[in-house]
Amino acid sequence: MSTRIYFTGYGEPTVLQVGPEELAPPGPGQVRVQFRAVGVNPADWRLVTGVLKDSMPLEFPAVPGSEAAGVVTEVGPAFEGFSVGDEVIWNGLPGAYRTEAVLSADQLTPVPVGVSLEQAACIPVAGGAAFSALKQLAVGPDDVVLIHAAAGGVGSAAVQIAQAFGAGVIGTASEDNQDYLRELGAFPVTYGPGLAERIRAAAQDAGPVTAVLDAVGTEESVAATVGLLSDRSRAVTTVPGTRSEEAGIASVQLQEGRIWEAATLAAEGLLTFTISGRFPLIEAADALEASRTGHVRGKIVLFP
Repeated sequence: MSTRIYFTGYGEPTVLQVGPEELAPPGPGQVRVQFRAVGVNPADWRLVTGVLKDSMPLEFPAVPGSEAAGVVTEVGPAFEGFSVGDEVIWNGLPGAYRTEAVLSADQLTPVPVGVSLEQAACIPVAGGAAFSALKQLAVGPDDVVLIHAAAGGVGSAAVQIAQAFGAGVIGTASEDNQDYLRELGAFPVTYGPGLAERIRAAAQDAGPVTAVLDAVGTEESVAATVGLLSDRSRAVTTVPGTRSEEAGIASVQLQEGRIWEAATLAAEGLLTFTISGRFPLIEAADALEASRTGHVRGKIVLFP
């Protein structure tokens, strides 16, 4: 019997419940996967609390979560593709907060050799968005990329991927994360009044900013982007909204094959996620509360 974390109505993370789930055998084109690690993202608590109810309506009971990694335990009839024992990454909306799932094989990505399931579970959302953003910006060796919220999941992935593409990086983050950004190889800049001036000062060492990835979407980050970048076509945001739209900052367009590309970088040692919190699946409410603080360094992971 599988176990799931579900909710029957919007509310605080405490509305999450734990219950059994009977799974049907996999049909054609499907496999059964035992999840070993589940990634937690800010969208998860926004889903549960109802912040996303207009853009992502749900049928209750609903299971949160959009990324996980695990092992294939059963395949559907006449299936050619994954085999029992294969390690895979799943990405979808929603449904990851469970111990097992029957999934369409086209939603799965193989885990490359050398990548742990814990790391693999962090790749689809943060790694996929970061890879997509930098490809959309056509980042290369001649660029210096400014990454807002560079210590978070998307931001920290983008710092590493930008460097893998040969670019320099300036990253904004809180005071507590300045040393962390230095360890990742970025020139760190603190949030707060005078942000644009501090970025310009960092650019004296890193080089002039030629592209921007905004992973926070605040008034401060948008204003700094507008003030620093004359070519607005070289700015994208993972947090679209009125501010970004009015400033002419495009939303990230997710690239085909992004999960495999990011996973390949992880296998090559060019992308590693810092895990700031590890929780048993049944403590998912606590994990969402931790995510909701907005001070997560890297990622939070649940373990079924």
